[in-house]
Amino acid sequence: MKKNVGTVDRVIRIVAALAAAAAYFNGSITGTMWLVVAGVFTAIWAVTSATAVCPLYTVVGINTRGE
Repeated sequence: MKKNVGTVDRVIRIVAALAAAAAYFNGSITGTMWLVVAGVFTAIWAVTSATAVCPLYTVVGINTRGE
């Protein structure tokens, strides 16, 4: 897939993933449903920032790489 996530977007996703992970590990997030939701979003943000590819951006036609 073609890369469509720019540097600033990647940094924001990494910070959001770290914040969600920190909230999980320090006990701020309680309840099984919220833990699952936080885990899913953390995984999505981490993978999309690592690969610089966001499938949703592809569908919608967004490209934050500045190409």
